[in-house]
This record gives sequence, structure tokens and C-alpha cells, in this order.
Amino acid sequence: MSFALFIALRYTYDSSFFVSFDENMRLLFAGNKLIGLFHYLGETKFIIFITLFLLLWLWFKFQNYWGMFFVTLTIPVGILLNQLVKKWVKRPRPEIEDQLASFSFPSGHAMVGMLYLFTIAFLLSERTSVTIMKWLYWIGAGVIAFFIGLSRVAESRHFATDVIAGWLLGLTWFCICVYLYKNLKRNQITEK
Repeated sequence: MSFALFIALRYTYDSSFFVSFDENMRLLFAGNKLIGLFHYLGETKFIIFITLFLLLWLWFKFQNYWGMFFVTLTIPVGILLNQLVKKWVKRPRPEIEDQLASFSFPSGHAMVGMLYLFTIAFLLSERTSVTIMKWLYWIGAGVIAFFIGLSRVAESRHFATDVIAGWLLGLTWFCICVYLYKNLKRNQITEK
């Protein structure tokens, strides 16, 4: 479902409806300094640090090689997927002074921010049987991912449709990764 919505948005973002939507979102959020602060949580250096931390944590504390595979599949491969899609779509960014040179669609902050936060929530949820904790992990990840994406509109680095596309593609990739992880792990257990 999320992939179908992503594809639909990819081919309609320049329609009058979405152009108007993007402009309304820009007017609503542009210049919001508080929301803008969340962009730091989606910066590449921060995400690399988090990814390395997760890999080391899974390796040293749990010797969880399947978890390490999952982290590698979701985050670094997700970053590569984002860059490939940007080059395929080639949508220019909003016109502002000192704008970034890379393409705009889908937002890397929105997509990869969601991927690393959902990966953390997934791994933490696997380690607890307390339902309320699982809910808190997922709600926390969702709220932070939402504000990371919104920060890109607040700073006029992306159109709102770029951010929505990032969330949709991020969710699609995350679901694929979970499916692969669970099935490969299950198959290994049944072979033993």
C-alpha cells in the first residue's frame, strides 16, 4: 500500500493539487525554528554514528548477527535506495538562497530518519515482552520521524510532498526488511 501511494505521488507531485498543498505547507511551517532543530537527528553523520553504535551493540552485547544484518539492510541500503530514487526522479529542490545541490524527491531525512528510528524500535521491541514498552518505542520513533521530516519543510529544504514520499518509501523498505529478516531467521532456525 505504501509503495503504491509512493508511486502515485511520484507521478502527481507536480499536479495543481500537490503544488498548492506544498505551498500551503511551506507557508504553515517555513521558518519554524523549533521544528527545524529536528533536522540534526536526520543528518548523515548522526545516522552513521547511530548505525555503527547499533552494530557494535548487537555484536558485543548479544552476538546478534541477524540483528546486524537487519541494521545493515535497513539503514545503509536504505540510504543507497534513497539516492538512487533521487537520481531517477530528478526533482529540483525549492528555490531558496544557499539551497542544497542534490535532488529533492524523496526526502532523505524523512526516509532514512524513519528507517533508523523504526529499526531501533523494532530491535528494542524484540527484546521485551512488556506491551506498553513496545508501544512507547514505536510511538516515540514515529513522533521523532514525523518531526525530522517536517523539519525539512520548516527549513525550505524540501517540498512537503518530498517528505511524504520519504516516509512512504521508508515504510515500504522497512516492511521489506522486516519480512526478509524474519523469514531468513526462521529458515535458519528450522534448518538446525
